[in-house]
Amino acid sequence: MKNKVCFHCGNECETDTIVLDEKFFCCNGCKTVYEIFSANDLTCYYDLQNAPGAAPSEIQGKYDFLEQEAIIAKLLEFHEEQHQVVQLYIPHIHCSSCIWVLENLHKLHSGISSSQVNFPKKTVRIGFNTEEISLKEVVLLLSSIGYEPYISLEDYEVGSKKVDRSLIYKLGVAGFAYGNVMFLSFPEYFEVNEFWLDQYKVVFRWLMFFFSVPVVGYAGVDYFTTAYKGLRNKILSIDVPIALGILVLFIRSTYEILFDKGTGFFDSLTGLVFFLLLGKFFQRKTYNFLSFERDYKSYFPIAVTKIHKDGSEENIQIYDVVQGDRLLIRNHELIPVDGIVINGNAQIDYSFVTGEAHPVRKKSGDKIFAGGKQLEGTIEMEVLHSVSQSYLTQLWSNDVFQKDKRSTFTTLNDKIGKNFTIAVLTIAFVAGSFWLWYNSGKALNVVTAVLIIACPCAIALAAPFTLGNLLRILGKRKFYLKNATVIEQLATIDSVIFDKTGTLTTPSENQITYQGTELSAAETQLLKNTLRSSNHPLSRMVYAYLPHSEKLTLTNFQEHIGKGISASHQGMNITVGAASFVGASEEKDLLETAIHISINEQYAGKFVVKNAYRTHIKEVFTALEKHCELAVVSGDNEGEKNYLSTLLPEKTTFLFHQKPADKLAYVAELQKAGKKVLMIGDGLNDAGALAQSNVGIAISENINVFSPACDAILDATKFEQINTYLQVAKKAIQIIKYCFILSLCYNVIGLYFAVTGQLTPVIAAILMPLSSISIVLFTTIATNILGTKIK
Repeated sequence: MKNKVCFHCGNECETDTIVLDEKFFCCNGCKTVYEIFSANDLTCYYDLQNAPGAAPSEIQGKYDFLEQEAIIAKLLEFHEEQHQVVQLYIPHIHCSSCIWVLENLHKLHSGISSSQVNFPKKTVRIGFNTEEISLKEVVLLLSSIGYEPYISLEDYEVGSKKVDRSLIYKLGVAGFAYGNVMFLSFPEYFEVNEFWLDQYKVVFRWLMFFFSVPVVGYAGVDYFTTAYKGLRNKILSIDVPIALGILVLFIRSTYEILFDKGTGFFDSLTGLVFFLLLGKFFQRKTYNFLSFERDYKSYFPIAVTKIHKDGSEENIQIYDVVQGDRLLIRNHELIPVDGIVINGNAQIDYSFVTGEAHPVRKKSGDKIFAGGKQLEGTIEMEVLHSVSQSYLTQLWSNDVFQKDKRSTFTTLNDKIGKNFTIAVLTIAFVAGSFWLWYNSGKALNVVTAVLIIACPCAIALAAPFTLGNLLRILGKRKFYLKNATVIEQLATIDSVIFDKTGTLTTPSENQITYQGTELSAAETQLLKNTLRSSNHPLSRMVYAYLPHSEKLTLTNFQEHIGKGISASHQGMNITVGAASFVGASEEKDLLETAIHISINEQYAGKFVVKNAYRTHIKEVFTALEKHCELAVVSGDNEGEKNYLSTLLPEKTTFLFHQKPADKLAYVAELQKAGKKVLMIGDGLNDAGALAQSNVGIAISENINVFSPACDAILDATKFEQINTYLQVAKKAIQIIKYCFILSLCYNVIGLYFAVTGQLTPVIAAILMPLSSISIVLFTTIATNILGTKIK
């Protein structure tokens, strides 16, 4: 009697005694996993794929080493109070059902707060509460459901460094089979009738069959798997016509040799799979060449303030930070590395990492982790190890705190390719039906040729290669985008909003004068240290203007976004900010940009700032006006409205006295009217507006103000290129459309010869990867030419 198949993992059951809910299991481990899923309402896991699980291995005592604190500390990405984050390499991740169950671990244990799968790297990043579950228990839970992690104890590294060579192996199998099948087909090609028919015809044909089996069952299995999963989820993927073409060729060829009707199409079949895999191999190599999976390590535009031994401060690139450096972290700055608090009152917000907005207080000597944000004044820290840029990039892209704008945006690829597969299948069916009636001998060839020649691989490649290469080019031009979708969103922009202070103005060239009672040395020292803790552009300007003074540790510091700062030291209280915030008369502040000061609740005076606007600001606005509505929104007063009105285009909208909530509301109002809004700010008071906008760009002045709300970061020195970047995005979409037109022309011509029965499947299989290669070459050359237009 044939053995039953395990419902969980698909292996054959050596016994039929392990049964639950009328389902058979190969071992108690698989049965336990099923029970866990059933108890937690996760049995829909089995709807994603038949027998998607893995048989749990015996792991009793295997992970006892995870009870040692020294080892745990090496493995963890983050550890603060009861919250820990770990990234584990899971070799068994192989399909959509794996992703589904691993991202639903919180349903299996309440102590797990989050889990996110990186499918290409086969890793899962898990956040958990140590009061409810330990790292060891997390690993045991993963193992119990068939996803045992790989952990190397020799170097404490998580994950395997092995390179996935499966595509090379499959390409080798397909190439070997294709060559041999072609060789065995020579007697048929040259019509060697006597030798062929009398002695070795059957042997050669069955040899071709056996060579074709591993091609269909191994080399080409990915096409069947992808097509099947898509159909199970009611999605017609581009692999459906390919899988149908392979299947039709194999079945027809097998039928012909079984009933001695002919030699079949094994040469076409093996050639098709070989050329398909060759095209995929070329695609993968090109992706690597274009650095589509971008690494921000070499150019991420965030700096940090390093404190030298003589007490001087210097802004350095974040990837230049090394172990032992002493860093200054200001109010609302991101902590870029793990380190030890040296001085200051540390109140750390780890919501970027954990999703939980519960600030944690740290004292001198305590460890703090990368990804936290300092909320109260300045702190000094000593670096424990170099920065991990990939970690900061994860934070930038983390959906815990960033609304995913892509979920409401339909890409060009989705719009054009949505019904492509349906059209191909319809043409194949109609053409096949006609030829079945007109000349049944050609019907199968026609259907197969149509399915192959109309493969939408070229269309599928156009957008990823164009946008991927452009991401790399823009990065080199100091314009850093979060993802490729941002380029498509930039191309739709018809309304641009600018913040004023720190965006249109440049702090390095502003002129500052003081008006008021003379400040004592102690008052100046307190003011200097108060401003030292802030990252607001005006604060940084006045801080640089004041004379050098000794460092103070403030006993109280609070920054009120959009209003000002309050601080105290040894009984002296100071308030700095807008006139209304410090208690000054509003009339004094109508026609000027100023920072007002109140000491011990007595108004002292103000620093008047004469703004210096960025060079080429007029040219930027004039260029943008041709295709966008423009607006300037600012938290400042109308003091420079008259000047800006003469400098900027007549139709520019000016809004002053705008609080952060007002900026957000204005963006939402424009969007409600159907506008596609680009918000450009400094990432401080503009976070809400940046997040609300269709695209948010943060201007970087080489200061460590990390703004996860933005979709792009622009180096301030490239301000005059804003319109150029928008035009480049629009032209990138044109390049994609040209690729679609080229692909459409190729498909129309190819379909004509296929439908009329003039195109054999093997020729179609050769032409298809050539089409893909031509599209890749076209997009690469076109985007590189486009990149040369950016200064």
